[in-house]
Amino acid sequence: MSTHHTYKKIELVGSSPNNIEEAINNALQEASKSVNNMDWFEVTETRGHITNGTVAHYQVTLKVGFRIENS
Repeated sequence: MSTHHTYKKIELVGSSPNNIEEAINNALQEASKSVNNMDWFEVTETRGHITNGTVAHYQVTLKVGFRIENS
């Protein structure tokens, strides 16, 4: 086993009609279906769609770090 870890970063965009936290969780849950060893994330952008003067949809861009297998 290695004495260090090597990571790769990917960018995801999650969305939700309810709130920012749900948009983050939606992105992470979908990515976890095909990406292993996700360890951390950072929010890089937050956007929303407005309808009739209120927030209709949240959209959040994330950078997600995952550990390379066997590192």
